[in-house]
Amino acid sequence: MTAPIIAGAEPWSVAGSDRGVLVVHGFTGNPSSMRPVAEAVAAAGFTVEVPLLPGHGTAVEDMIPTGFPDWLAAAEQAYAELASRCQKVAVVGLSMGGALTAWLASEHPEIAGIACLNAVVTPPEGMRDALEAMLAGGDEVMPGIGSDIAKEGVVESAYPESPLRPLLTLFDAAAELEGRLSRITCPVLVVTSPQDHVVDPRNSDVLAASVTGPVERVTAPDSFHVVTLDHDGPAVAEAVTAFCTKVLA
Repeated sequence: MTAPIIAGAEPWSVAGSDRGVLVVHGFTGNPSSMRPVAEAVAAAGFTVEVPLLPGHGTAVEDMIPTGFPDWLAAAEQAYAELASRCQKVAVVGLSMGGALTAWLASEHPEIAGIACLNAVVTPPEGMRDALEAMLAGGDEVMPGIGSDIAKEGVVESAYPESPLRPLLTLFDAAAELEGRLSRITCPVLVVTSPQDHVVDPRNSDVLAASVTGPVERVTAPDSFHVVTLDHDGPAVAEAVTAFCTKVLA
């Protein structure tokens, strides 16, 4: 790391029952954006882990050499560690964290359930060409995607820039993930912000239509992408907690 961890971006954990919940943050974000959900689940008595993914939570320069394989490896490690301590585990993720969540479920049928919040599960059309053109022009970063929040005065603790090469690895992973979704047999909670300006809400439709497990859907009509920190945040935290309570029973 080239910089210290941003205040509030530290990994977060709570020891609770023998039922665990892994909570995964999004691209250029950090655990602070997931704390309201994590705290709500922890208050229900579950053991909770919110890892800080490689390259995140310090400075964008630390993220440039990382990519989806690094983030997936970290999520796998966090899941394995939590599963070693808990009889059942559910996984919750926002945006890229939702992609990691779905990927874990496609590999681990023993996962009790997953909650995907504005998850990216298919690559956005045309974006790869645009990013490659920017890289060819000498750019390594573009303006950040953080803080897509409708609620006035709320700012996400995310990087002010988005690194291009790591973002390409996310799009590559999303292209592969779309074909893996049918492997997901556990219960799935899909949370969607129709006014999302970062991830096309149709990603939620693809996810809901492609998994083979039972699906529940929750709409966040008054929120943008970072739904956990937005107007619908408390309702989403409540829905995720109720879902985890049910699948971990």
